[in-house]
Amino acid sequence: MNFHYTYFLILAASLAGPLALSFDKKVAFYKQWKYVLPATIVPAILYIVWDAYFTKLGVWRFNETYVTGLNFIGLPIEEILFFFIVPYCCVFIYACIRSYFPTLINKKNADRILIAMGVLLLVSGLFYHEKYYTGYTFIFTGIFILLIYSLRKFFKSFDAVSFLVSYAICLIPFLIVNGFLTAIPVVIYNDAENLGWRIYSIPFEDTFYGMLLVLMNIVLYEKLKTMY
Repeated sequence: MNFHYTYFLILAASLAGPLALSFDKKVAFYKQWKYVLPATIVPAILYIVWDAYFTKLGVWRFNETYVTGLNFIGLPIEEILFFFIVPYCCVFIYACIRSYFPTLINKKNADRILIAMGVLLLVSGLFYHEKYYTGYTFIFTGIFILLIYSLRKFFKSFDAVSFLVSYAICLIPFLIVNGFLTAIPVVIYNDAENLGWRIYSIPFEDTFYGMLLVLMNIVLYEKLKTMY
């Protein structure tokens, strides 16, 4: 049996539902594509460079049995697609939350939670800086969260409570997808570069690696909506 399309099929299955539901009349997410697609470009480029660098350092590697063998700058093409497909699905969930719960905005406690999380992640990242995956992920996520609040006038359309609620929902499919990727395994982690804490087979750091990716996409998505 040919398993080389495993990663590709996991991504396709992840995209199928949100893409089909994008034409739901209430959310009408397809009308937001003009904001969603540009918002994915900068985060995707940053993550592709980060991913390629960590692959080269041996922080993680890819099981050749489960990828097609098509590569770009040392990464499987499926990994490149990951940084476009996962954000699309998560921004879709975020848009649904905003559409179905329009009063779920401007909750000051959510801002406090996110700022506290940013500070804690930054401090923890500095403490664990010798572990590449832990250190880089925590530091980058902490810095970006604090940057949002340092430039609050520029990012005034960002709503913390909508993000936190939508990301909590996103974690369910995110952990399922990552569960397959790490249990099969498609992606193999070097545990010397992370804390060694696992959610099933998923490194704990993945939750914040994913959070930063989704947060960057949502912040840019909201900013683009106010510009055009």
